[in-house]
Amino acid sequence: MRLAARFPLGRLAATPGALEALEASGQTPDFFIAKHLAGDWGEVGAEGGQANDEALLHGDRLLSAYRTLKGVTLWMITEAADDDGIRAATTILLPQED
Repeated sequence: MRLAARFPLGRLAATPGALEALEASGQTPDFFIAKHLAGDWGEVGAEGGQANDEALLHGDRLLSAYRTLKGVTLWMITEAADDDGIRAATTILLPQED
């Protein structure tokens, strides 16, 4: 069963560090992208999850945080293009690359 996307990703990009971490873990970006699109924000805490849920209503930036099987933290950030929920881009990166 595939979950429905709650928002558009916009242009998708990944930093070299994130791609390296994914390769080292044997995982693909698709796994994390699906979670992000479904509104599973990962390890952002209750406050971060609430901020993301509100961002879905207001068109603001979304931030998810996940760990690879090797324990490396990945961030997935979807930037807003406007206040109407249009998303410009989604980037997968390591926190230190922000």
